[in-house]
Amino acid sequence: QVQLVESGGGLVQPGGSLRLSCAASGGIFGMYAMTWYRQDPGKQRELVASITSGASTDYADSVKGRFTISRDNAKKTVYLQMNSLKPEDTAVYYCNAAKPAWGLNYWGQGTQVTVSS
Repeated sequence: QVQLVESGGGLVQPGGSLRLSCAASGGIFGMYAMTWYRQDPGKQRELVASITSGASTDYADSVKGRFTISRDNAKKTVYLQMNSLKPEDTAVYYCNAAKPAWGLNYWGQGTQVTVSS
């Protein structure tokens, strides 16, 4: 069982930056693919950025060049550096840990990001 706790959300002005963190406990962190999702009320949850156990990354087109995902396996933490934030980035951001081959999939409770002047 893996527990995930997100932090770092808040209110920021357009053009600003935030860094989200997702700390994991339990399990072997390094074997999981880690993904950040976001969801705005009334909309579907969407993938923002992912990083594999081998540190390969992928991004939604809407955040490419602005967001960076990284992981520190020693600290069991995944990060999402968000720069040049836009109002449309406003959402609850969720951390996910997955190892589909083993049927493992875990979610954090989410952290609110609000981009507004």
